[in-house]
Amino acid sequence: MAQSRAGHPTRAIPRGRPALPVAGNPSDTIESVRVEGNQRIEPGTIRSYMLLQPGDTFDPDRMDRSLKTLYATGLFSDVNLHREGRTLVVRVAENPIVDRVAFEGNSHLTDDQLRNEVQLRPRAVFTVAQAQADRQRLLDLYARRGRFAASVDPQIIRQSENRVDVVYKINEGPATLISRIAFVGNHAFGEDRLREVINSRQSIWWRFLSTSDNYDPERIAFDKELLRRFYLRNGYADFEVQDANAELSPDRRSFFVTFTLQEGERYRVGSVSVNSQLTHVPGASLLPDVQLGQGDWYDGDAVERSVTAIQDDVQNRGFAFVQVNPRIARNQARHTVDLVFDVTEGPRVYVERIDIVGNTRTEDKVIRREFRLAEGDAFNAAAVRRTRQRLQDLGFFNNVTITTAPGSTPDRAVLTTTVQEKSTGELTVGGGYSTDAGALVNLGLRERNFIGTGIDAGINGTLGTKESQIDLSATDPYFLDRNLVAGFDIFDIINNNQDIAEYDEKRYGFTVNLGYEFNDHLRQSWNYSLVDRDVYNVASTASIYVMNQSGYSLLSQLGQTATLDYRDSRVDPHTGFVMRLGTDFAGLGGDARFVRTKLDGSYYVPLDRFTNNSDWDLVFSAGAGYLFQLGRVEKIIDRFFLGGDNLRGFEAGGAGPHDITTGDSLGGRFIWTQSTELHFPLPISPDLGLSGRAFVDVGALSQVNTFEGHPVTDDASPRVGAGVGVAWRTPFGLINIDVADAVIKKHYDKTQIFRFGFGTRF
Repeated sequence: MAQSRAGHPTRAIPRGRPALPVAGNPSDTIESVRVEGNQRIEPGTIRSYMLLQPGDTFDPDRMDRSLKTLYATGLFSDVNLHREGRTLVVRVAENPIVDRVAFEGNSHLTDDQLRNEVQLRPRAVFTVAQAQADRQRLLDLYARRGRFAASVDPQIIRQSENRVDVVYKINEGPATLISRIAFVGNHAFGEDRLREVINSRQSIWWRFLSTSDNYDPERIAFDKELLRRFYLRNGYADFEVQDANAELSPDRRSFFVTFTLQEGERYRVGSVSVNSQLTHVPGASLLPDVQLGQGDWYDGDAVERSVTAIQDDVQNRGFAFVQVNPRIARNQARHTVDLVFDVTEGPRVYVERIDIVGNTRTEDKVIRREFRLAEGDAFNAAAVRRTRQRLQDLGFFNNVTITTAPGSTPDRAVLTTTVQEKSTGELTVGGGYSTDAGALVNLGLRERNFIGTGIDAGINGTLGTKESQIDLSATDPYFLDRNLVAGFDIFDIINNNQDIAEYDEKRYGFTVNLGYEFNDHLRQSWNYSLVDRDVYNVASTASIYVMNQSGYSLLSQLGQTATLDYRDSRVDPHTGFVMRLGTDFAGLGGDARFVRTKLDGSYYVPLDRFTNNSDWDLVFSAGAGYLFQLGRVEKIIDRFFLGGDNLRGFEAGGAGPHDITTGDSLGGRFIWTQSTELHFPLPISPDLGLSGRAFVDVGALSQVNTFEGHPVTDDASPRVGAGVGVAWRTPFGLINIDVADAVIKKHYDKTQIFRFGFGTRF
């Protein structure tokens, strides 16, 4: 007889001699097949797996193969075949059904993350082999998260009706850290410099705010690419990472990572040329797009940027299909490379389909409306890059990638957009201090992607010693699924201005706005505000110009802002410029009568080419505004004020016209400011989230109506403030610290050396 795989005794089949009657004897023929022990699985299903059926002879080999086949189904924990007369009896013990899958002991990974990794599911058939395979998958998942000391123990809890609960008991263990990162073969750069290039970090006590010191094989692979890019940027065209070896310590708590490098020679750029095969597009006309010149050190990133710039230039000239291929000819004797950019007409490829993957919450249409090309359009690499940047600027995703795959025909391409959702909801309960608002507490609820529609809605309240406000707002960036931005803002704001002008100010009202985009770079918005204002709590020693403003006024204002934006990113710009022209008209009812215009802009200059670090850049900002008073009474609440954020080194509202007698700041009708700011990394690990800046601010404020006999200082000469600052992005909020000196000032201006802003949530 065939043996039970569970080891239960059966009648043995002696090897080497027949155990059954010889063929041809009627007693050797199977008359029936009887199935026993089955509960859920039909007997016919079990018989279908058998290699023996009624009418066949009792063949030991085929019985053994039938037993193996039944085991291979994974449906049974035990199978027994034996003969009773002319009946073949199949006795089975069914594997249990999984009723529930649970996890215990996990804290760093959620149940959903673990459940996506295992194969056992409720209502699936349980097998020990599958449970062990899932155990290994979970261990691999923890290893990818840098926890090589984790342990997983699958446990079975039996239930009635042959059901089981599968519980994976997990001991996550400590994170496996990188205790040492070493480099072999580096001569041009020291180990400290190369450690700054890669993302992996050596463990140190203050890295509890970061996971970069956790060992991650995928991060190590990315580090190899970062090293390659770094060396290519610095002229080492033959650079190669020969090996990246990670050695686990005996206690399984740390890794020693070693990168073996071959730097090769450093090359300068020899000749540079553009070979254009396109009619009416001479290569010489494209040379200004090349971001490398003769004698420069070779820069692989600059070559890629040059390819992109040439493609964009040619496509803007009406050539939808263009292909740019850089050719590099090395002269090892002279250590130079000659660059030739071949510009040809590329294959005619059209977008067949756009697929979106990973948006578990955000609606498809929210993503699709950011695309700069549609299905059926000619494939355009520049449009794909702009699309990715627009999606990244939404702030809804941790990561956005757009990949291209062949379509159904050679001239068709499929674009697959993969997004990784991130939390967009904020419940803010916190406190802090700022030089403008003083000590403050804050409570707010905001959802930047309301139920996946892209609507930004929130309510926020702040209570501070100098400023308090409550604000309810909502903005739909594609109102009615059209190219319209619509929103509203309801607010109640109280400002304490006793430090600069001995009065308090209260405003409550609402603003509605509507905007649209002409194209990727030009947009305009319109707004209407109805605001009830109150200048109150005026001190008895205040200026007559302030006392004259005491009381209520109603503002009914229509405004517009036109924006020309050529920045590489609206959220975190590094290159390009932005300009804004704003106009406010007050007089559609209410008490205020004026026209106020504002013009401002910023220009970003990256310093990557000189520093080999994208954290370095220069920002030039400037602005000007003028208030045209239409009524007889000029409101202090409508004027411009100088100092604080727009002129560091001076107190908010501390520069400009003052009452000579009381020293109160009065504001002005004409303002201009200019700021030059250098952003740079600090000589510490970037994991801390600290960055530095140095700045020079210049500005002036003038023109205020005066009364005879009440002198006012109205000096339009510029004030200058200069200093340094630090920005710290922490899990608890953004901290800004500036130390500035009022280099050029007037004796009546109010200065401020230290400026501090802090906000936190918990």
